[in-house]
Amino acid sequence: MSARFLDAARGWLGTPYRHQASLKGEGADCLGLVRGVWREVVGAEPETPPPYAPDWAETGGEETLWAAARRWLVEIPPARARPGDVLLFRMAAGCAAKHCAILSEADGEGRMIHAYWGRAVVESWMGSWWRRRLVAAFTWPKEN
Repeated sequence: MSARFLDAARGWLGTPYRHQASLKGEGADCLGLVRGVWREVVGAEPETPPPYAPDWAETGGEETLWAAARRWLVEIPPARARPGDVLLFRMAAGCAAKHCAILSEADGEGRMIHAYWGRAVVESWMGSWWRRRLVAAFTWPKEN
């Protein structure tokens, strides 16, 4: 089933980065990408995220993104993540996880699809910088 999510994520490549947006081809941030893929493959979103500032994780300290992912996705050990799974990253020590991506290749250093601040939805390498910040992984819910 993860292949369907990966294919959907690839359809977002090139979508410009827009904070809090989730519209393929028009604009998305990292959460907007995951929300859009959910809508394409699963259906209606189960909840609407509240408004959030670009620095929300640096100021609140609560694991808001992680908690939301746990409500709707299935948490797995990051080492078990496969293409199509959702990844969460902590951008700095002591801060909440605030970046998410969809794993696109698990071999070697790996690759991921994510909304890159100031640019667009891209597929990029998961070098050591990203791997050090990876804190959680999730599969999508099973189909009914």
